[in-house]
Amino acid sequence: MKNILITGGAGFIGSNFINYILDKHNDYNIVNLDKLTYAGNLENLISSKDKKNYKFIHGDITNSELINYLFEKYELGYVINFAAESHVDRSILSSKEFVTTNVLGTNTLLDVARKFKVKKFIQISTDEVYGSLGKDGLFTEDTPLSPNSPYSSSKASADMLALANFRTYGLPVIITRCSNNYGPYQFPEKLIPLIIINALHDKKLPVYGDGKNIRDWIYVLDHCRAIELVFEKGENGEVYNIGVSTEMQNIEIVKLILNYLKKSDSLIEYVQDRLGHDRRYAIDSSKIKNALGWSPKFSFEDATIKTIDWYINNQDWWNRIISGEYMDYYKKQYKI
Repeated sequence: MKNILITGGAGFIGSNFINYILDKHNDYNIVNLDKLTYAGNLENLISSKDKKNYKFIHGDITNSELINYLFEKYELGYVINFAAESHVDRSILSSKEFVTTNVLGTNTLLDVARKFKVKKFIQISTDEVYGSLGKDGLFTEDTPLSPNSPYSSSKASADMLALANFRTYGLPVIITRCSNNYGPYQFPEKLIPLIIINALHDKKLPVYGDGKNIRDWIYVLDHCRAIELVFEKGENGEVYNIGVSTEMQNIEIVKLILNYLKKSDSLIEYVQDRLGHDRRYAIDSSKIKNALGWSPKFSFEDATIKTIDWYINNQDWWNRIISGEYMDYYKKQYKI
C-alpha cells in the first residue's frame, strides 16, 4: 500500500484527481488535507468519502504540528501538493494569502517530508511561472521563470524551494507545470464556469480587454492522468510540462459556449483589462510524452461540451457555491 498525503484535495483539480485515483487504485491510501477555503468543497468528493482507503482531514498546510502528526499517524510515504491560492485577480487585490499558503505552506510540507524521508514529493505548479509569450514559441521546462502576478510569483517561489530541497538535501521532488484546466467542479470565478453560469442566467459575460489573450486548455482528467504517470514513473528532480497544444483566445471560448447554449453574442461585455495580464501561454509537453508515454485522451470540443453539460446538470451544486450555502451544507454533512 502507498500511503499518500494529498493536500488541497477538496479543490477543483485535487478532488478530480482523488476521485480518479481511488476509482483505479485499491493499493493507494489517500489522506486528504484541505483548509476548506472558499474554493474547497467536499461535495466534490461524495463518490470517494466512504471508501476505506480515503480519509479527510480539515487543516492548513502551514500547520507544522498537524503535518507532523499526520505523517506519524498514517505512516505517510508520499506527498502530492495541490494546495494553493490560485486566482490571479484575488492575488492582485491581496497577495498575503498567496505568499502564506503557496510559499510558506509548501516550505512547511517540504520540511516535514524531509524529516520523514518521503519516497516522492510531487509539487503541482502552473505554466504561469514562465510569464508571457509573444506570438511564437512554446514554454519548455528550460524556459526561465518570469512570473508577472503575485499568484504566479508565489508558485515560482514554491517551485524553487522544492528544487532546492532536491539539490541540497536529496528530497525526491518532482514538479509538474500544467496549462489552463477546465472540467467538472471548477469554482465559478474561473473563465469557463463563469461564462456558462452567467449565460444560463442571461447575465452579461465579462471579457478582459480585447478578449484575445491566448491560453492552452486541458481537460482536468487528462491532467489527472499525467500526474498519475509522473507519480508512478517520473524522475526525481525533474520538471514536466503538461499541455495539449489547444491554444484558444478567451473570446473564442466565450463564443463557443454561447453557440452551444444558443445564446446571443450581445451578452458579451468587454471590461477593463486585468493588471499585468499575460498575453499568451503555450506548452511544449514533448518531454512527458517522450519520457513517460503520456498523451491526452480528450479533444477540446468534446470535453468542453461535457463540461457545459455537467454545469447544466449540476445546478444545485453551483447554486450553493454562488449563494455561500455550501459551507453550512457540508459542515452538517461531514460533521466538521
